[in-house]
Amino acid sequence: MGQETVYDLESVNLPRLTGRMLRLLAEMLENPRTRWVLGGRLLKDAGIYHFRATPIDETPTYYPHYPFDGSPAAPDAPPPALDSLLARAPVPSSPFASVRDYANAYRSGQTTPAVVAERIWQAIAGTEQRQPPLRIFIATDQDDLISQAEASTRRWAHGQPLSLFDGVPVAVKDEVDMRPYGTTVGTQFLGKTPATQDSTVAARLRAAGALLIGKTNMHEIGIVPTGLNPHHGFTRNPYHPAHYTGGSSSGSGAAVAAGLCPVAIGADGGGSIRIPAALCGVVGLKSTFGRISEFGAAPLDWTVAHLGPLAATAEDAALCYALIAGPDRRDPHTLSQPAPTLADWDNADLRGITLGIFPPWFEHATTETVAACRQILDGFRDHGAVVREIAIPELNLARVAHVITIASEMLTGMQPYYEQHHRDFGLDVRVNLALTRLFTNQDYIQAQQMRTRAIRHLSAALAQVDAIITPTTALPAPPIPASAWPGGESDLNLLTELMRYAFIANLTGLPAITFPAGYDTRGLPIGCQAMGRPWQEHLLLRLAHAAAQFTPRQKPQVHFNMLL
Repeated sequence: MGQETVYDLESVNLPRLTGRMLRLLAEMLENPRTRWVLGGRLLKDAGIYHFRATPIDETPTYYPHYPFDGSPAAPDAPPPALDSLLARAPVPSSPFASVRDYANAYRSGQTTPAVVAERIWQAIAGTEQRQPPLRIFIATDQDDLISQAEASTRRWAHGQPLSLFDGVPVAVKDEVDMRPYGTTVGTQFLGKTPATQDSTVAARLRAAGALLIGKTNMHEIGIVPTGLNPHHGFTRNPYHPAHYTGGSSSGSGAAVAAGLCPVAIGADGGGSIRIPAALCGVVGLKSTFGRISEFGAAPLDWTVAHLGPLAATAEDAALCYALIAGPDRRDPHTLSQPAPTLADWDNADLRGITLGIFPPWFEHATTETVAACRQILDGFRDHGAVVREIAIPELNLARVAHVITIASEMLTGMQPYYEQHHRDFGLDVRVNLALTRLFTNQDYIQAQQMRTRAIRHLSAALAQVDAIITPTTALPAPPIPASAWPGGESDLNLLTELMRYAFIANLTGLPAITFPAGYDTRGLPIGCQAMGRPWQEHLLLRLAHAAAQFTPRQKPQVHFNMLL
């Protein structure tokens, strides 16, 4: 099958709705008398009818588990010694303070976690006092922040830090339980009661001494990858506050870009780590399905969900990944994985590595985005990698299967609250949930059959190459239209461009990483994505680290250095 015949993803041209028209659409879709008339047309435009008419007779895959040779990792293994994972060669200069920088500053006595905590508190206040405010956090607690910082300061003073992460600020998306906060998932009605225990990810960071600074803003229930939240405020991009951050881990991306922390935790069901990381100019890692525990994450999208780091550098992403990856008895999906490894992650010599591109997919982005990602390919070649062309068929069917899967699971997760609270959601969420109610049981099963086929297509491609390279998004961060405030917007054209390269890794459960590829003429970041074989996160981190050797970084318009 020739490459020219198999690429079937298309840009769309559908009306963008805000304000009164968006509210009218939500009301009509929620009204049983008008739901099917309008909804049927929208389902057709979204490709659902074509998907239903396509024969897909594979056995359904409900969870994308991947077998491996050898014994599974032990669930009670001690955390790794992070110092041994630091890049062996000096990391390239960067405007961002890294985990390594914090540890060195504490070790040398340059500053203390207590001083850093005070600076963070002042900086967060500064982001809120700006016009417009950045709205990075949904919740912070000064007393809790100071208490953590004082304990870390005492440990460093006695020469007994818990790890390299001791006192390092880390933000956590408000989709993940973390004491002493509730978990709102970006809504206005959830999260009224504080979590009684940490999620596994937050617990592992806390055990390493990380300074957990608060819960970051997100697109409501994570259903759209822009970052607009009518309840907690629109998160704005530190590189250009008039532009989107991407989402749904919008606050986590902005927190790292603004220098409030070198690492933040995000959640990725359809690009929600990688899209904001790319648009905010940082690194974002979505690991293999089942690699990182989902215990304590909100029940939103069970079969496509992944927690993971957004980080200032590839090294910071690697260090955080080393802490939070691995089996957890409270999440059965994590118990059948090989031991996490970071072997050779910092080796920028790429000889022996073959990278694949599917040309029509790779080039389906803005001119500046494609050019920046081609420069990354050239840099990889200069470091010894071989680049070859591959083909990936039926991407559009996989896209629709992902839409059906994630939307159906989100509707199910919100079902206990839907009757009482459906009017409390933002208008775009109301529209999406109302449309999802038009999906059928057969649609969901067929989507899982298509998942089986998509896994086969990606496995065939990855049998030829070690990783697949694409842009992360088809365009840099778009401007936030004035008409989107305060009620939000519905813009399927934009969502298609943002998610073009992200969805397939969620549907198939394969690991993927985004890393900085440069900037457009306006100074907005461009991200490049690498997607790999199951359990090969260390190779993806290696590619991100190699790219950092030849990709200069720029400081955002809004940026703080907590170590100065």
